[in-house]
Amino acid sequence: MLTQLFLKLTYVGAEWVLWILLLLSIVSIALMVERWLYFFRTKVNSEELAARLDEQLRARNVQGAWQLVKDNHASSIETAVVAAGLISLRNGAHAAAEAMQSVKARMRPTLDNNLSILATIGSNAPFIGLMGTVLGIIKAAHELTSDAAQSSPNAVMSGVFEALVATAVGLFVAIPAVVAYNLFQRRVRKRLAEVDSLAHLILSSARSENRAAVPQTGPGTPTRVA
Repeated sequence: MLTQLFLKLTYVGAEWVLWILLLLSIVSIALMVERWLYFFRTKVNSEELAARLDEQLRARNVQGAWQLVKDNHASSIETAVVAAGLISLRNGAHAAAEAMQSVKARMRPTLDNNLSILATIGSNAPFIGLMGTVLGIIKAAHELTSDAAQSSPNAVMSGVFEALVATAVGLFVAIPAVVAYNLFQRRVRKRLAEVDSLAHLILSSARSENRAAVPQTGPGTPTRVA
């Protein structure tokens, strides 16, 4: 009885699977556009920022360094991490490192937003298309046993070809989603590497300032005795 029930469901064919794939295609394109707009809006020239930041920090001009990121420190992960480090710099290198790590961890999900959905679509769309093909072939095989198939066998073959379209549509949906996911993941890794580079630049300045503030004594350093 259970087998007959599933057979009745398969006789519906693969058309509903194609509608699902169409919906997934629309969702996939929407996610690609949303991620592209996000990375475009929050784009930062990290090399230029690092050069100007290093110049200000070498001059011990923390206020000048803050002016570089104060206007857009809430939108970009690079400027947000730099701003957090500069604010905590007065409390020492360790405090600055913890503050920057906290901001990086808090904003990391924003970089990865919706990428898991894009990966899911890319990995499962071919299987959904394959399911549609299997259902279509089962329906075609069922029609092959009918009396109408004896008079018009081409109609059955047409049903088989239509079923194979589901696999092609599944691949058509999956391939762009996988390519976009890999490109966006590469962009995420690149921006996180730029964040780490900027953070180390601030920490290097803080540690060098601390070393300069500590008086050096040693065998070759004259000491003053009161």
